[in-house]
This record gives sequence, structure tokens and C-alpha cells, in this order.
Amino acid sequence: MKSPLLIILITGLLVSSCGEYEKLLKSSDFELKKNKAKEYYEEGMFPRASELLNQVLPRYRATEEAEELTWINAQCYYGMKDYMMAGSEFTNYANLYPFGKHAEDATFLAAMCDYYSSLRPELDQERTLNSIDGFNLYLKKFPGSLKSEEAKKYIMELQDKVVKKSYLSAKLYYDMKQYKSSIIALDISLKQYPETKYREEMMYLKLNSMYLYAENSVPAKQTERYQATLDDYYSFVEEFPKSTYSKDVTKIYQSTAKKLKINTGITQSNK
Repeated sequence: MKSPLLIILITGLLVSSCGEYEKLLKSSDFELKKNKAKEYYEEGMFPRASELLNQVLPRYRATEEAEELTWINAQCYYGMKDYMMAGSEFTNYANLYPFGKHAEDATFLAAMCDYYSSLRPELDQERTLNSIDGFNLYLKKFPGSLKSEEAKKYIMELQDKVVKKSYLSAKLYYDMKQYKSSIIALDISLKQYPETKYREEMMYLKLNSMYLYAENSVPAKQTERYQATLDDYYSFVEEFPKSTYSKDVTKIYQSTAKKLKINTGITQSNK
């Protein structure tokens, strides 16, 4: 248990520190502010350092110190986990000083800020795509970097998230029984990401969507749409002859063939 005297001393120091900082913010001594900002940064007091830097940076824009101050400010936001501001400042540094001391790290960290801001697959993936672009830019600008493999790993992870987003968005139409939209969305996703791990399921969902879309169509459109379903069936069984969806796919085939009045004994099992 802390003694009352110790508590009073700590409180006094905190009040004194806050008072000095408030005076510093109002001061017109920009050299002092700059030096104190660096001290705060070294001590991990990022909010104070950044607030002072934002006051003094305009005064040092055209000086040799501007580069380092811009870098420190970006690092302060990163330390505060304000990834939107940090990403903006790292990008700003990389653009202003493409051959600067911290250009490589700034480019990598700008991509990392979007990585940390990336939302789960069910939500908007703008930050995910920005991060992929950022890491690709990094690999292009610094191909021999020690962080190249790390950047590639992040790209693969982020691409998986984008693919899952595409899969979930397409599947949502299927779950909502909007089969025409489901067919379109699934087809687009399969063309964009042909190597997706969800390919078999998505192709099955597309086939079933085509069948259900045909079944719920007006009579004048059914023959054409059942024929399209049959064509899709053959594409499916050719690619996945031993699919986990074999029973369901066979039922779709048999029902479609019956609707088209095709007299054949061919099924998925003996095709």
C-alpha cells in the first residue's frame, strides 16, 4: 500500500508535468517544441510528441530536419495504433522522400497500416485491397529487401480474405433464394478467382441455382434454362467426378433430363 506522502508526491509531479506541457503547447519557441517532441517520442509519449510535431512541422518543411520529423510523426501515430493517420503519414514520407533514409520502412509500414485496418471477410474489403496494393508496391520498389518474403506472406493472407469475401457475397444471393443474381455472382467470383478453395462448392451452388432458376421460370423460358443447367452439369462432373455433392448433382441431372424429355439412362455414376 502506497503511503499518503508518496501519493502526494506522484500527484504533484503529474500536475507539474501537465502544467509544463500546457505551457509548451502555447509557447512560440519552436526549437524547444521540436526538441521536446523528440524527447517525448524517445520516452514513448506518442500523443504529446505528435501534438507538438504537428505544431512545428510547418516551420521546418523546407529544412534538413523535415524528413526526420515527418518520420517521427508517422511513428508516433503508429505507436498510438492510429493506423489511418499513420498510414497517411508513412505514405506522405515515402512520396516526399523516395530515396530517404526510411523510405523502405515507410513503404512497408504504410501497407501494414492498411493490413491492421483490414476488416473481417464479411465486411468491406477496401483496406484489404489497399494493403495488397501497398505490399506489391513495396516488392516492386525494394525487390531485394529482407522483408520481401514477409510481404509475400501478407499478400497471400489478404488475398484469401478477398476470395472469401467474394465467396460469401455470392453465397448470400443463393441463401436469399435470388437465383439469377446467385448465378451471376458465382460466375464472376469463379472467373476472378479460379484457384479458390471454395471452387467445388461454388460450382455446385451455381449448378443448383441454375436448376432452381429454370424451375421457377415462366414456361416459355424453361427449356432454354434447363438446357443451360444440363451444360453446367457436364462441366461440373468433368471437373469433379468424385465430388462430395455427387448425390445432389445426380438428382439435378435426372430431374433436368426429365424436364427436357431426354430418354437416357446416363447418370453421374455411369457417365
